[in-house]
Amino acid sequence: MSKFTKAMVDDYADKLLIGLTPTENEMVLQEMDIIEATMDKVTEIKDISKVEPMTHCLDDFTVELRDDVAVEGLPIEEVLSNCDDFEDREIVVPKVVNTNDVHE
Repeated sequence: MSKFTKAMVDDYADKLLIGLTPTENEMVLQEMDIIEATMDKVTEIKDISKVEPMTHCLDDFTVELRDDVAVEGLPIEEVLSNCDDFEDREIVVPKVVNTNDVHE
């Protein structure tokens, strides 16, 4: 596996629109070193390809699905009565994303 570099971490951070400080970049690089070392250890396990994949870490794990039954929801008037601000049938919420900061 190729070694992660500062440039690679910066590139991924830019693509994800998250800015990383030099300290955060170094922390990510250290974490990736740990992940790579762990993956290398796993590949050293003899006959690992013969191990059957698991869906859960516990052997006795069972899932009982309930019947999918439609139930009546709350009346819209009751829901909106708990809101500070709404227009028609839509709840008004504060803007949390500034599209002016999106980098291309």
